[in-house]
Amino acid sequence: MADLSLYDLRSKLSIVPQIPTLFEGTLKFNLDPHGIQTDVFLWTCLQKCQLKEVVKGLGQGLDARVEIGGLNWSVGQRQLICLARALAAKAKVLVLDECSASVDVETDERLQGMIRREFVECTVLTIAHRLETVNHCDRVLVLDDGKVVEFDAPNVLRSREGSIFKMLWEQQQQ
Repeated sequence: MADLSLYDLRSKLSIVPQIPTLFEGTLKFNLDPHGIQTDVFLWTCLQKCQLKEVVKGLGQGLDARVEIGGLNWSVGQRQLICLARALAAKAKVLVLDECSASVDVETDERLQGMIRREFVECTVLTIAHRLETVNHCDRVLVLDDGKVVEFDAPNVLRSREGSIFKMLWEQQQQ
């Protein structure tokens, strides 16, 4: 692992941040900044992220304009574009930093389903406050005041007496 170059590391890692980041240019550039993927593959990524029809409706296809910061797209659309970019990158590690914080619970459920289907070959690290978002994960790491206090499967933590995760889960279910 010590001989892994920064380029190799970056090429295997995708981050979808809480505040979606887009760059001025075309949608194609935002999905595939290095120009590696085919248009057909990029359209497939858009379809998997439920954006294909929206983009088609713009009439410019992958050449659709993206203003500075993506301000001509809704926050939800920007988040989906970031997910489509992660799909296009074919990363081995995906970091989701509160990536569904700006969407409603129903949309979050659809996004989580898509992430489970499309990133099967990936290690997915999810930072989340919505417990439903991490309910499907293999392991949950609970922090309290910056310290690790619990680490186990969600169902194990929900059944453990005195578990912070269980307490939060029960509060959220009320």
